[in-house]
Amino acid sequence: MEKINLLVDTDVFIDYFNTGRFANILESRRFLIYYSRVTEKELLSKKGLRTSEKEAILYTMKNYRQIGIETTIALKYSELSKLYPSIDKEDVLIASTAIVKKLPLITRNYKHYAKIKGLVLFTGQG
Repeated sequence: MEKINLLVDTDVFIDYFNTGRFANILESRRFLIYYSRVTEKELLSKKGLRTSEKEAILYTMKNYRQIGIETTIALKYSELSKLYPSIDKEDVLIASTAIVKKLPLITRNYKHYAKIKGLVLFTGQG
């Protein structure tokens, strides 16, 4: 069976770490999971995070593929941030990554992303 490629939004990882929600996707062999470097920054910069929690996050994230901010993503970010100035810059960067890499984005924050043209949203049940 061919794997389904997905870009995972930060909120999905947060739910996974806090409650185990989305384990059916993040632990499944049916999916090839990608995440933006922005997601790593958001996860590790959470206020009050203990060293052991940071280490656990970094250890778990090794199971997935990180996408850095390359030139094509930065250019798409520039374009989208002008088109959608009300959307948080981190969300625009994650959306830019999904569009450039042609990956559907799985998120709980559907409303944040719904109006971005060219973005495919994945509605997986956690």
